[in-house]
Amino acid sequence: MRACLIATAVLGALSATGVARAEIVSAGPSGFNLRHTAETPNVAPPVIWAALADVAKWWDPEHTYSGDARNLSLEPYVRGCFCEKLSLYAGIEHGTVVYAQPAKTLRVNGALGPLQEFGVNGVMTWQIESAAGGSRITFTYNVGGFADRPLADWAPIVDEVLGGQLQRLARYVTNGNPEAPKQEPSKQ
Repeated sequence: MRACLIATAVLGALSATGVARAEIVSAGPSGFNLRHTAETPNVAPPVIWAALADVAKWWDPEHTYSGDARNLSLEPYVRGCFCEKLSLYAGIEHGTVVYAQPAKTLRVNGALGPLQEFGVNGVMTWQIESAAGGSRITFTYNVGGFADRPLADWAPIVDEVLGGQLQRLARYVTNGNPEAPKQEPSKQ
């Protein structure tokens, strides 16, 4: 299993996507709720929707089982699969689309990454709306059930990883590149 447990600090490079907000709304022994929001200036909701469905172009390959985001697919319709191909007959279903309203809302039911091996359920929702000459993307992930330790312990790890995915999507639709700009070393 690829290291979905190791979260990278992607949230620092927010300037290219405008205002961004992130929070662990609540967390307890049996569940947690996450919310992230990103503004995408000059990008209309249908563009966001199309990019969302093209998950292989913006998802961080470090947070896949195969190590290659090109193995991911997201079918943006009810009963569509958020899946990852591993080899000819091997793969992973990360989730199933349970609600799709093009250019507005995509909801996927599934326990992501390391949570998949526990008795938990997760519901991931991408809400897209027009805002200030562009779009606002609000991403939520709500998880409940039983894991190897209190789910509140998992919340910061999952929050950082999924917040990074939203920022990659926002950079992709804004700049055409999901990667954060490289930081120049400071001169002293």
